[in-house]
Amino acid sequence: MFTIGLYLLAFVLLFISLFKSRKKTLLALKKAWKSFENILPLFLSILFVIGIMLAILSPQVISKIMGQQSGILGIMLAALIGSCTVIPGFVTFPLAATLLKNGAGMVQITMLISTSVMVGIITIPIEAKYWGMKATYIRNSLALVFSFIIAFVMGVLI
Repeated sequence: MFTIGLYLLAFVLLFISLFKSRKKTLLALKKAWKSFENILPLFLSILFVIGIMLAILSPQVISKIMGQQSGILGIMLAALIGSCTVIPGFVTFPLAATLLKNGAGMVQITMLISTSVMVGIITIPIEAKYWGMKATYIRNSLALVFSFIIAFVMGVLI
């Protein structure tokens, strides 16, 4: 419902912008479309790789690898898997619930969620193109460190 509200707000603001300055709004939409066309091939390749990975790594396989008994190895594997996937939040949380039901550990799932949302190994080419390699590596490194901190805190709290 929240997403629908955001789309509705975006359309309302777009129409207000059209009303205020049709020329500027159409120019902005053309620039946005060009940006979308430039990003689309990279984005589609990322979706393809993610689809293949999720087809190979079923929730049952992942939960066996990342069970509560897997310890630090399971946490590291969750970090690697999460870092190599780009999963939106509306998919990540139901996936996490499924993994928990299948026996995955809370710390491992926390690491998987936080790295899949914050760390982007597959998206490095896109990030580097727009932000540069140095900024991309710094952002991803900090995101990985924060993911470990978050997983540790969740392990202590739960």
